Amino acid sequence: MNFPANLKYTATHEWVKELGGGVYEIGLSDFAQKELGDIVFVNLPQAGDALSAGTSFADLESVKAVTDIFSPVTGTVKEANSAVLDSPESINKDCYGAWLIRAEGKPEGGLLDAAAYEASLPKK
Repeated sequence: MNFPANLKYTATHEWVKELGGGVYEIGLSDFAQKELGDIVFVNLPQAGDALSAGTSFADLESVKAVTDIFSPVTGTVKEANSAVLDSPESINKDCYGAWLIRAEGKPEGGLLDAAAYEASLPKK
């Protein structure tokens, strides 16, 4: 599995990339997309929607389950990635290129670096 060192991660398997100016890109980790299997539907918030760290802001449907995606940021949605709405399978193909939202605000809670995140995952 791939966990880029330039990203931070949550215990609920989202990744966070700081873009600067209090803006963050948020997506689904490689571990999560592999566990979910083929993603077939994505439900994202709209620009301007409020976010609260630790609460669900989106859900994904895969061939296995429907899964909530949790915000690591308290703030506001700046942009939802319409490309993943049209092609949800792009998350399986490139989970770090297929971001879900860009949010303006402040990360809260325990963001992990790549090594700590990988160490937190179940061993198979």
